[in-house]
Amino acid sequence: MTNDQKDVLALIQTMTSSFEKGDIDAVMATYEADQSIAFEPGSPVSDSAQSRQMFEQFRALNPDFSYSGHEVIVEGDIAVHIAPWQMTGTDPEGNQVEGGGLSVAVLRRQADGSWKMVIDNPYGNRLLTSAE
Repeated sequence: MTNDQKDVLALIQTMTSSFEKGDIDAVMATYEADQSIAFEPGSPVSDSAQSRQMFEQFRALNPDFSYSGHEVIVEGDIAVHIAPWQMTGTDPEGNQVEGGGLSVAVLRRQADGSWKMVIDNPYGNRLLTSAE
């Protein structure tokens, strides 16, 4: 694994662990200001304030994430992270909540050499039909 691949994976792990801890400021710091996040399949959010609010609402489930593997492809200042994920949590009524999918994230190298996410689609396994 190259240093760039390690750095991209470290950012993904930082985002995930920060979210599990409820540190939404740290979560938002892993994204560029102009980002697109699919909190629901087919409905990306590009407004940072709305993204923060969605993370805060989703955090109420007290989610725990796991990945079954990671692939990181880097070309110049652009990277793609792909990973199958699973999530378990508890809704406000105490019911068990489970989810999963294929995370596909596009990252860009920043001027200081760090990486930030530009596009985050945790539902990358959902494909559009020809009618959409």
